[in-house]
Amino acid sequence: MKKLLSWSKTSTAILSGFLSVLLVIGYVWWPLLQDYLKQYDPAIPVWWQIDWLLIGNFLVMSILITLNAELRHDIPYGLIALTGGYIIEAWGTQSGLWTYYTFETPPLWIIPAWPIAALSVNRMYHLLMHFLQKEPEKWFKWVYWPVFGIFLVLLFDFAEPTFSHPLTIFSVLLCGFFIFTSQDKRSVCIIFLVGTGLGYFLERWGTTRLCWVYYIGGIPPFFTVLAHGMASVAIWRVYKIYYWLGKKFKIPWMKDIDTLIEA
Repeated sequence: MKKLLSWSKTSTAILSGFLSVLLVIGYVWWPLLQDYLKQYDPAIPVWWQIDWLLIGNFLVMSILITLNAELRHDIPYGLIALTGGYIIEAWGTQSGLWTYYTFETPPLWIIPAWPIAALSVNRMYHLLMHFLQKEPEKWFKWVYWPVFGIFLVLLFDFAEPTFSHPLTIFSVLLCGFFIFTSQDKRSVCIIFLVGTGLGYFLERWGTTRLCWVYYIGGIPPFFTVLAHGMASVAIWRVYKIYYWLGKKFKIPWMKDIDTLIEA
């Protein structure tokens, strides 16, 4: 537990990088930030207008990404999340499943949020695994298929209007592949749980502020919250493949990070 909650020079580097990304986004997309700031009314107390949910989301994620940070693990994990996030956002915005207020397909300013969220989920996964690793495996096997069976039904219902879109086909097949080939039911269930939990607060902020809207409405729709859990599982599974390849081909920096990958 002490190791899982540790702070190091790498933690400082990770936090500095995160803050730098926020500054770059603010600079490059300054007109969007200006439009947001114009919403403040000087006649109303400032603390009534502060977006506490946004601040809370970023404060929690800022803390989580610094815990037990390790660049050899976090950089590839973040890059996988960045790529996966771009594909997911491109799928949703180009197929019309959801729309951002800027009408970009997808908006590049949202993509950096994906690795931050993915690393946050990964940290929470390791913390929960520490407490649940001794629980009987059969519990997770019993939970696994009902949970992901319901998810697949909701996925087909949500994506049904766009089944002719190639990215919809790709996304559905990929979800099916990850669900039906997962061996470590315990890890997948835990990651799905924490990804869904964090996803609720992110979706709650985005949909109530009309930053993005779904074609089915909702603030947020139940399925989209679960989709964050599935996206977290997908990122974790792809990283596990990367990790396996690194060990198989004896990539030097992979040999001593086992304790960061395996709870």
